[in-house]
Amino acid sequence: MRQRHDPITTPGRPLRAGAALVLVLLLAALAGCGGSSGGGEDSASRPASPASDFPAPKGMSLEQFLSENASAQGPVVSPSARVLSEGENRFAFGVFTTGRDTIDDADVAIYAAPGPNLKGPAIGPFPARIEDLATEASFRASTTANDPDAAKVIYVAELPLDEPGAWSFAALTKDGDSFQGSLIATPSLVGQYDNVPQVGDKAPVVSTPTADDVSDLSQIDTRIPPSSMHDQDLADVLGKEPVVLLFATPQLCQSRICGPVVDVAEQVKQQYGDEVAFIDMEIYNDNEVSKGERPQVRAYGLPSEPWLFVIDKNGKVSTVVEGAFSVDELEAAVKNVAD
Repeated sequence: MRQRHDPITTPGRPLRAGAALVLVLLLAALAGCGGSSGGGEDSASRPASPASDFPAPKGMSLEQFLSENASAQGPVVSPSARVLSEGENRFAFGVFTTGRDTIDDADVAIYAAPGPNLKGPAIGPFPARIEDLATEASFRASTTANDPDAAKVIYVAELPLDEPGAWSFAALTKDGDSFQGSLIATPSLVGQYDNVPQVGDKAPVVSTPTADDVSDLSQIDTRIPPSSMHDQDLADVLGKEPVVLLFATPQLCQSRICGPVVDVAEQVKQQYGDEVAFIDMEIYNDNEVSKGERPQVRAYGLPSEPWLFVIDKNGKVSTVVEGAFSVDELEAAVKNVAD
């Protein structure tokens, strides 16, 4: 059985998994302050609450804002992405108890401030929607179904970050008529990973392994059973037809979201597979962490996993998602490029 490894980013070692970033509780300074099929009627998805449901910083520093508005220590809020850019950011995260049990129905908003020490002027609130990661049962791999730690939902807030460098992040979670406060482990410096393809960029042309290149699909796919997304080589279809390119490693993904997102792609492929090429790309050479990342991963400059790139028929990136995404989110992205 393959083992999961602690994620780090030095060459030849595991990529940093999104939701496996260090789980950080509210700092001691604040401690003294007073689940179905994707998109179905039973979906756990929920739109974001109005920003007016949360307090506004009104020029306060993030430190002062939390001290005045957080009446108690909140849950653990752990980002599932580490690449941040100037401009709008899809800030995805998980919410957990201090015992690391998942909370899938929190009403939470994100706040941010430039600088590493909570002293900068806070911006927000940016309420988060909840995206259900579930698929129809027929698309759920045993890799996902048998993993008790597989993610079930992801929280998503849209954050406008207007300058490069260090930022601080925090969350307020509604608790009746009051709010609980949580500090968030900073994913990275804004602009640190500027070599990852972004929307509007030409997608790098690389060859991806197909079923014809191997004697057994398990050589290029850790999912059980392997996905159906190994029929086409990216180099053969890029710039000729739309592409869904997914970098994920279901059995080796520290964050436990790679399995669910491959299941999501399988479900969406059933509807759009005749119009769009779906390609599933593993992360590690020979599916062994010790052998380092595959050249395709390095060509896309990826510091974490999983990653989704939806590419139009002209070879330009239309959608980029780091971390988890739902059936609804992928369907919307595919509709933008499908003929």
